[in-house]
Amino acid sequence: MTIPLTLSNLQAAFAAGTTVETIIEQVYERIAEVDDPSIFITLRDKADVLTEAATLGTYNPDKPLWGVPFAVKDNIDVAGLPTSAACPAYEYFPDKDAFVVGLLRAAGALVIGKTNLDQFATGLVGVRTPYGAPRNSVDPDIVPGGSSGGSGVSVGHGIVSFSLGTDTAGSGRVPAALNNIVGLKPTLGAWSARGSVPACRSVETISVFALTVEDAYKVYQVGAVYDALDAYAKPVVAGPIAAMRKNLKIGVPNGASIKFFGDDVQAASFENSLELLRDAGHKIVPIDFTPLYDIAQMLYEGAWVAERHSVIQDLLESNPEAVHPVTAKIIRHAESLSATDAFRGFYRLKELSRTAEPMLEGLDLLCVPTIPTFYSVSDLEADPVTPNSKFGTYTNFVNLLDMCGLAVPTPARSDGRPGSVTLLAKAGEDAFLAAVAAPLEYAGARTLGATEWPRPEPAAHAEIPEGYTKLAVCGAHMSGLPLNPQLTERGAYLLSQPRSAPYYSFHALAGAGVKRPGMVRTVEQQAAGIGLEVWAIPADTLGSFLMGIPAPLGLGKVELEDGSWVTGFICEAAGTTSSTDITELGDWRNYLNAQMESSEAAPS
Repeated sequence: MTIPLTLSNLQAAFAAGTTVETIIEQVYERIAEVDDPSIFITLRDKADVLTEAATLGTYNPDKPLWGVPFAVKDNIDVAGLPTSAACPAYEYFPDKDAFVVGLLRAAGALVIGKTNLDQFATGLVGVRTPYGAPRNSVDPDIVPGGSSGGSGVSVGHGIVSFSLGTDTAGSGRVPAALNNIVGLKPTLGAWSARGSVPACRSVETISVFALTVEDAYKVYQVGAVYDALDAYAKPVVAGPIAAMRKNLKIGVPNGASIKFFGDDVQAASFENSLELLRDAGHKIVPIDFTPLYDIAQMLYEGAWVAERHSVIQDLLESNPEAVHPVTAKIIRHAESLSATDAFRGFYRLKELSRTAEPMLEGLDLLCVPTIPTFYSVSDLEADPVTPNSKFGTYTNFVNLLDMCGLAVPTPARSDGRPGSVTLLAKAGEDAFLAAVAAPLEYAGARTLGATEWPRPEPAAHAEIPEGYTKLAVCGAHMSGLPLNPQLTERGAYLLSQPRSAPYYSFHALAGAGVKRPGMVRTVEQQAAGIGLEVWAIPADTLGSFLMGIPAPLGLGKVELEDGSWVTGFICEAAGTTSSTDITELGDWRNYLNAQMESSEAAPS
């Protein structure tokens, strides 16, 4: 029987006695069944993979990717396999794995092969390759997406559990939308790029395709190890996925700036996705995306196209016929530019970024259509450039603004094609995006990729790790409020958003500085509990956190609505003598919103 290749399914199967050899046999049977020789540029012999699998020994649950099959885009090195970047004349044989590939293999994952791509990772369509375009896993009439086309298709078909792509302009997101899978574009520098062929080294990252958000994020956690030998690497904490937050402000393109290029079905699908976010308790904030579109245009102008040129300049001069004609035309644009033009581009990007800052201020994240519309293989044969450019509508600006992104499958469109949106946030908030994705990923009755495997049900939140303790907060330490960094800087992460038991009065305390509330235990039952956030915080940082809590507040035990007790903020009754009783509002954010509305309504 075919085993769905999600990480949780594989781990359960291995724990129950399924052998890794059985999974490898399934992988190669699926490759034969799909019968698309253009997915892989280099496919490992099954015997070689089985030999490597034998070295894993007995199932080891301490290795998070033990026995998990994966594929690697052919601009990322795997020891002993050629790296071509989809250009035979460029091919070389690395003697060691790329840094992240080494981490994944050390965690037990097994490389199945190297996947096809738009040559030199220049394109979003997946058809600019001399090896033949891989067929889209959902509908062969649609382009596979690029540049990481083979990687997206291999996951969409259920050949492998996950795959590696690269993302410069959306190459780790567009194939996800077209193949009904997840695409995770990490924060720049969180994953080392050492051992990959760069397109635009200053803004690109290796990325992950997977069947579920949870799987993509688990793979990301394994690879998020600081590499001092990569000049662009930076330490990023890849903490656990937190519980779903509420009351987020999510920016979306407003009516004047949203683009679907006449695709009303895609427009309706996006609106349905926004309704899911509203139902989850978030506020949708339409904004003018024009400054972001202006930033997007910079990616193929000036300095950034010159980065691409720097990679293959020698090949263009010595063997120009080896380069795909569309790729060559795009990259040769750099030859008409000067160093002066490059600096003008840098300055222009800074100016545009500053213009966008006020628009993005106060938002928790952005939500955009991953792609504005669909294009067929025949569309690209008729026009190899325009559809590619339109695919980048909601992706090109992301890398230039140093954002992380997560392409999430949503319920199918009314015509049956895959639904997808991308969540975007500032650098370092990869775990946050994975948490926000839940109401989108788990809506409807979606199957995984192009398989018949059912979408798994949401996993219960795991117990907090050893060395952490639960902490309930009710005011300025909550998500997005002024004192929240006192938690996040200590490595804390959000677990849940319960209410207290109905035995607390709630007060807006008097005093200067950051406004704070106080919860006081009462004898009488109140109408309802108080809105809380429960965080997991490293126990060894709790003392320093306590040092910053002013009287009349302190830490004690707080009863939750389910009858359980956790450490949390409590207030001395004597400290509420000059306070305002806000018990009936039931939530500190409700009080802040009421204060803001009152201020806005007051005569000037």
